[in-house]
Amino acid sequence: MSQLFNDIFRSRKVLITGHTGFKGSWLAFWLIQLGADVTGFALEPDTDPSHFKLLNLPMRSIIGDIRDPQALAGAVQKSQPEIVFHLAAQPLVRRSYREPVETFASNVMGTIHLFEASRKIESVRAIVNITSDKCYENQEWIWGYRENDPMGGHDPYSASKGCAELVTSSWRNSFFHPDQYEKSHQVLLASARAGNVIGGGDWGEDRLIPDIMRATVANKPVIIRNPQATRPWQHVLEPLSGYLLLGQKLLDGRKELAQAWNFGPSDADTITVGEVVRRIKKHWNAFDYVLRPNPDEPHEANLLRLDCSKARVELGWETVWDSETTFIKTIEWYKFFYENNELRTAKALDEYEEILMTVQNACK
Repeated sequence: MSQLFNDIFRSRKVLITGHTGFKGSWLAFWLIQLGADVTGFALEPDTDPSHFKLLNLPMRSIIGDIRDPQALAGAVQKSQPEIVFHLAAQPLVRRSYREPVETFASNVMGTIHLFEASRKIESVRAIVNITSDKCYENQEWIWGYRENDPMGGHDPYSASKGCAELVTSSWRNSFFHPDQYEKSHQVLLASARAGNVIGGGDWGEDRLIPDIMRATVANKPVIIRNPQATRPWQHVLEPLSGYLLLGQKLLDGRKELAQAWNFGPSDADTITVGEVVRRIKKHWNAFDYVLRPNPDEPHEANLLRLDCSKARVELGWETVWDSETTFIKTIEWYKFFYENNELRTAKALDEYEEILMTVQNACK
């Protein structure tokens, strides 16, 4: 699969913040398969099992906190990356109600620390800041949010991600302006917004699929607190392919693409939590659930969609797996892990890449 992303990541020095997390570990695995020289900076994995630890990746792993500017700057200096994928964050809505200061410190000031550290390292050519679809001022519209819609957020997590997008825009305009690329600076900065991602190896707290897996293994029904919440569900490899494609374009010097981008599934794959659990039940009968809405739960958005037409038209990015395939691949990963003690990460990536190659060739 050396032709994927024009083989641009081969032998490239790449820094991933948040590499010990769910998305970060999948991204690190993929980049290593693409031949990249990967360094990660993140906290210790906060779950047991941990996808990152199970993979045992051949990479440099630096344990540190993005709220610590000196530690982060040291990691950037040590790794001398050409491209940075920034995923480190406090990622949970309900935790943000309990820990709002920590959430803003990680998601806003941590982002600023990274941008400032990257400004001082001559090797850096591109930064992809991964935020969230929750960065938008959510009006519960039935249509998808576009990249030029207002930032906002009701809960501390969503607001912090809106702030991270504003920070990205500010640093791009102030220090990494595309018009000054290769004149006063050498960095192209973009942000990426994705919806709910699922896939094997996620054991995070307060997340639907991990909650289901834990309950199933414990032979207990999982409590579904918000069955009518509607989300754009996609396999973790889908947005990662968008981040990598965007990174490829930035490394190619496409300064006009140093913007914000949405990466999400089609409207047909935006379904309710209740429908998700019914589909999972169909593929793993051992799983059981109880619908128990709780009106006293902290506020979370009920409806959130992304308009990803810009990425499809301007980047040539396309989704590969529909929601049904996504659930099948996700349940398959967990079943093989729990029943056979087997990791299906490599197999899932191989299957995904085979279709992705066809899509990328068709877009050329």
